[in-house]
Amino acid sequence: MFAVSDYDYHLPEKCIAQEPSTPRERSRLLYMKRYTGFLAHHTFADIINWLNPGDVLVVNDTRVVPARLFGRKETGGKIELLILNYAQCLENYHTGSDIVCQCLLKASKRPREGTVLILEQGLRAEVLQFRDGIFTVRFRYAENFETLIFRIGKTPLPPYIKRNGNIPSDDKNDYQTVYAKQNGAVAAPTAGLHFSTELLDQIGDRGVLIAAITLHVGHGTFASVRTDDIREHQIHSEWFTITEETASVLNKAERIIAVGTTCVRTLEFASDKDGRIHPGSGQCDLFIYPGYKFKVIDALITNFHLPQSTLLMLVSAFADRQNILNAYKTAISEGYRFYSYGDAMLIV
Repeated sequence: MFAVSDYDYHLPEKCIAQEPSTPRERSRLLYMKRYTGFLAHHTFADIINWLNPGDVLVVNDTRVVPARLFGRKETGGKIELLILNYAQCLENYHTGSDIVCQCLLKASKRPREGTVLILEQGLRAEVLQFRDGIFTVRFRYAENFETLIFRIGKTPLPPYIKRNGNIPSDDKNDYQTVYAKQNGAVAAPTAGLHFSTELLDQIGDRGVLIAAITLHVGHGTFASVRTDDIREHQIHSEWFTITEETASVLNKAERIIAVGTTCVRTLEFASDKDGRIHPGSGQCDLFIYPGYKFKVIDALITNFHLPQSTLLMLVSAFADRQNILNAYKTAISEGYRFYSYGDAMLIV
């Protein structure tokens, strides 16, 4: 149960979704009973049938930032850069001032400290530090940095989504939930991609409350577990916010349904031993794996996750590892689509 190999499975490449379902709610939904492993096949729009008045559906309203930038070193070599902590590095930013961010940086040769980077439309940067695979980079731009990023930046799609010109794509909009508001994520909370505005309206009309929390999804959520024993893995932290109003609603809920693993981690992190959720902001570094005792989550909407990933470990903690792996085996045999643009599970 604690070996990383316990969370492995074989996924044929053809099962990895390269584009979203259209419309969003026409994706497939694998219904699963948490304790027995019972499975049933549905369409995502059917989710409304399991939502009742008094339930609270919790969504993550983070917004994916087009923080993937291209350019070159001042000496000539091409580089690709991804800003990791966008929301935090903009907290004290003022137009025209320097801004320091944590970044991933891809180049033919690793840039040294002091290397100057030339990006698009007059944006320049300098490498300040490299530590534990992360670059600290100082950007310099005379005008508004945020406006520029949204003009020149590209959507940071996961590497398993290929874009070679063969698939017409609108990832800027598709890889974004319809309720995204708070700029800061480098990856979408993908369980939320299945909801359309119309479906959310229908859910609200049913008497279900919809509450938003914010967790800016970082690259650490998807980082490989590099220890044989998962208990030795240190997950990266991500910035979260829960307002007083949302905490009050959640603490009165008859049942809490989390849309995605990001909501699970945030709510469990922010709750005390009695299951009371506290408002606030900070860094969430909760790693959930089998053996964890859930305090607040009653049901979970989630996508199908990568082998040996911390996300697969989380859902295996919520349900049962063998039940989850059996469900994944069934999903593969039934032609479900996996990962970010793939189909969904409802675990109740």
